[in-house]
Amino acid sequence: MRRVVGKHYLTSFFEPNSIAVFGASDAPGSVGGQILRNLMDAGFEGQVWPINPKHSTVLGRSCFADLSSGAPPVDLAIIATPAATVPAVLQQCGAHGVRSAVVISAGFEDSKLQGALLEEAARFGVRIIGPNCLGLIRTPRKLNATFGSSYARRGNLALLSQSGALCTAIVDWANSAGIGFSTVVSIGDARDVEFGELLDFLATDAETQSILMYVEGIRDARSFMCGLRVAARLKPVVVVKAGRHERAARAARSHTGALVGADDVFEAALRRAGAVRATTIDQLFAAAQLLGSGHRVLGNRLAVVTNAGGLGVMAADRGAELGIEFSELSPGSLEELNKALPAQWSHDNPIDILGDATAERYKTAVSVCMSDPQIDGTLVMLSPQAMTRPTECAAATVLSAQGSSKPLITCWMGGPQVSEARAHFVSSGVPTFNSPELSLDAFSYLWNHHRNRQLLLQVPGPLSYRAEHDINGARLIIDNVLAERRTLLTTAESKAVLKAFGIATTVPIWARSANEALIAAETTGFPVAIKIDSPDIAHKGDVGGVRLDVRTAEDVRNTYEQMLEEVHRKAPDARLSGVTVERMHRPKNGRECLVGVVKDAAFGPVISFGAGGSMVEIHKDRALALAPLNAFIIEDMIQRTRLSTLLGNWRGLPPVDQDALQEVLLKVSDLVCEIPHIAELDINPLVVDERGAIAVDARIVVHRPSPGGRRYSHMAIHPYPSHWVSHFQLPDGTNVVVRPIRPEDAEIEQSFVRSLSEESKYFRFMQSLNELTPEMLVRFTQIDYDREMAFIAITESEGREVEIGVARYVMNPDGHSCEFALVVADAWHGRGIGTRLMQSLIDAARQRTLSTMSGEILTINRHMLDLVIGLGFSLRPSDEDRSIQVASKLL
Repeated sequence: MRRVVGKHYLTSFFEPNSIAVFGASDAPGSVGGQILRNLMDAGFEGQVWPINPKHSTVLGRSCFADLSSGAPPVDLAIIATPAATVPAVLQQCGAHGVRSAVVISAGFEDSKLQGALLEEAARFGVRIIGPNCLGLIRTPRKLNATFGSSYARRGNLALLSQSGALCTAIVDWANSAGIGFSTVVSIGDARDVEFGELLDFLATDAETQSILMYVEGIRDARSFMCGLRVAARLKPVVVVKAGRHERAARAARSHTGALVGADDVFEAALRRAGAVRATTIDQLFAAAQLLGSGHRVLGNRLAVVTNAGGLGVMAADRGAELGIEFSELSPGSLEELNKALPAQWSHDNPIDILGDATAERYKTAVSVCMSDPQIDGTLVMLSPQAMTRPTECAAATVLSAQGSSKPLITCWMGGPQVSEARAHFVSSGVPTFNSPELSLDAFSYLWNHHRNRQLLLQVPGPLSYRAEHDINGARLIIDNVLAERRTLLTTAESKAVLKAFGIATTVPIWARSANEALIAAETTGFPVAIKIDSPDIAHKGDVGGVRLDVRTAEDVRNTYEQMLEEVHRKAPDARLSGVTVERMHRPKNGRECLVGVVKDAAFGPVISFGAGGSMVEIHKDRALALAPLNAFIIEDMIQRTRLSTLLGNWRGLPPVDQDALQEVLLKVSDLVCEIPHIAELDINPLVVDERGAIAVDARIVVHRPSPGGRRYSHMAIHPYPSHWVSHFQLPDGTNVVVRPIRPEDAEIEQSFVRSLSEESKYFRFMQSLNELTPEMLVRFTQIDYDREMAFIAITESEGREVEIGVARYVMNPDGHSCEFALVVADAWHGRGIGTRLMQSLIDAARQRTLSTMSGEILTINRHMLDLVIGLGFSLRPSDEDRSIQVASKLL
């Protein structure tokens, strides 16, 4: 059986043999005419057919009135006709067998016209890039299907952009800088094909080594994250996003909401997906240049070699801003440098080898840095001075770094005096930049790429503490709040929801009068905190609704009366139900933290951690991560805050219980995974000390989730579906586990395929295959558990997991059907492994509400044919290859 090893379904956009240009014209300024001209000028070697009923020829080529008037087969349609005509053109394309179209036309703001566009495309299975786009470029195929004035050089970068104007500017800039592209795609309004699918294609595109993106907004976060995660596993992805300082569209009501804007969430999404972010076009190409060089780092310790102290200071300043560590030189390195350099050298990092530095000094200093175990990368800078020989110093620098796996970055400052040296770096494949700041930026992207790839490999499950959770109880509390037409839970309700997920809280007692408040205080014990109880007040402290450290019975009575009076005066329309009373929790060694959740419109629940207390919006000390979390992600979050330094031994305070803090964050992650109603959540403060963690105050805002949503559909990252793990025993007593595949299964997946017989490999892949390529391995193990599912059967041998079978489905672009594949290790045939795997696969597809499952099986593979017939599949010969049977099952 085969799957994934064939051509990607978007291939016809980038490797067409024939193209139809609708709207082609000789008229000056014609968009269709410019596209046809660009196709011809680029030297496209396939067939190009102008389509326009008003012309018999265009630019000297025969022109067809439409596809039905004798036009030959077409792989790709480029449509540049008025918007109102595009649905009919798509209908024409569909009837002629065209399945890929780039819609250049603009003017689809009208929802009715846009609906007609998508309806016709869906009816005929035509995939669309656009509308309102510049088009696309594919240099290996000499394909320039744009109306831009520039054609890209051939190279190994891919560019995806929502802005056609920016595409033309970047291509023009790159041409002048000698930078080339494999692919350029302007996606425009992205009403059909979006970033996620294009990233999925580029992930395994042999012509592309690095991917650059310009993003303005995301329509389908799940698709975006899935494509981005697959692509980033295989090659560097660098993103520039417009609107960095734009706040979230809605008015935030929580502390967390006030701190977290949409751009912060996008940053967290990129980090989780393994991509890196640039903020300018210069930085975009700096990152691409260094990441594309193939160098990688395991740390952020940088050495700087310079012949000008000022350059070193500039580099150190930028490094401090970026969190790059200027590592101390090892004793051995200091000794070597002391021997080779003048006595006046800096004796520190940056390594100032003085203004009269020779090529030999550069060679020695760089060689020492590249071999120092305390250094992860080296930046070498030069300022041209009277005695400087830039080209000789460049050659010595390149020579001294040969054979090292560490990255070498160069920065030769100046113009004509250093142009020859820069050309030498380029020809030697050494990244070179024009300023210290850009050089440091580039190294930071290398470090961020390494760090973010570690986050990419994390696939947390949805429930870390399943036995402790009362999910149904939490939902009942929230359902009752919504039934009362409220969205803001009271403090007591919020804490009850947290308690349902095993998070320790202080216990509030309701009081509806001064006497009840006194009874509550005496019951819980002094001193107490008294807080207003109102379904309409989000921040109690802003209206005088909080009194802390109340110590006597008289103070309780007075506080009650005074509080209600003050709150009523400041919030006259708020409903006041009384107060809550709880014992003060202020441990001697406690640190106040904030744990929060906001639900981003695109990426779903985002969890924040940072400094808590009444001044959180002043300190703005927080780190974000998309749910779900695990220990690795949580540790990364904590370390990215300034608060992290206060959680250890600090000014005589013992370190806090890090395990307890981690548990709270894990349980909050579980909460937002399982309860899609959560719109906002604040635990502020969460007090942590050496004995544990307790939520002192909490507030939750809820909403009704979209009706009919699938489990976890509110999240951009699907949790690991641990509920699909099953266990069974073979008649001989062998224990077998069937579970969804994980990224860390790459090694056992590779071993499994290597162990298959040649016949089994051929039956599975329908081609000669010795082992999985790195691209295939990523495809098979890095899945999103939504559009794709894979189950592996494993057993243990000598204390290690051994894969003995795998079944997978991939959802087709129609969103309703899927294609399956199955293979079982030769030694395990006939023992029910395949049936178990397929049943799990069918059950998962049904839960995903897919309607049809199908797959291709070689006619000579009788065992597989018998297996699927036994599972209720029907068989028919393939229309394309009579040696293949197509197995289908209605789900």
